[in-house]
Amino acid sequence: MKEIEISNAIEKIFTAVFNCKNPFTLEEIYDKFAFDIKLPQKVTDTTTGEDTWASSINPTKFITNENSNKRENWMLEKKDISSLKELIDIWQTINYRTTERVFNCVNVSCSDAVYNSENVYRSTDCNECKNLILSDGCHHCEYTLASQRSGNCAFCIRVDDSSNCTNSYNVACSGNISNSMFIEDCGSLDECMFCAHISNHKFCIANMQFEEEEYYEIKKEIINWIMNS
Repeated sequence: MKEIEISNAIEKIFTAVFNCKNPFTLEEIYDKFAFDIKLPQKVTDTTTGEDTWASSINPTKFITNENSNKRENWMLEKKDISSLKELIDIWQTINYRTTERVFNCVNVSCSDAVYNSENVYRSTDCNECKNLILSDGCHHCEYTLASQRSGNCAFCIRVDDSSNCTNSYNVACSGNISNSMFIEDCGSLDECMFCAHISNHKFCIANMQFEEEEYYEIKKEIINWIMNS
């Protein structure tokens, strides 16, 4: 994705989740929302010296998937091996970790291990996603930012181990959550904040029932706190 495309996607997500414009730079977005997510890191293609992105940086030698495919034949001629060291030395001539593994995708950048997706930036282990940014392990998600191990979510920020969430922020181990923030182990909530271990509620804050008008007044304060903390 190009920088303007990333910015536009983040703007749409902020509008849906917080009903405000995004006040942060991309670097600030990373520091504030994606600081604890396992994301691809920048490494160097050992064969060309160009920058590339890998989901694991434990190996010491890398090659982009594109450059690997350019080499038509990776087989070596058989030779007599006199020692284990000699065998390992030969192995090292072909032992490159493949990076930027992107398959059946459109407009994916700075990512590794992404499948059947479109418009993805710096994400990993994702499948059938659109407009996905700074995320790990997401599937069937759209306009999702800084999330991990979640599926069927749209217009969300920091959704972890959850499914079927929309227009929500900071949701963990929950399902069927909409228009909510700071939710833990809940199901079927709409317009709730700071709730845990409850289901089938609306206009709850810290597991307490509020009237609609007072709920939205508090929500404005919470959003202001998130934007300025």
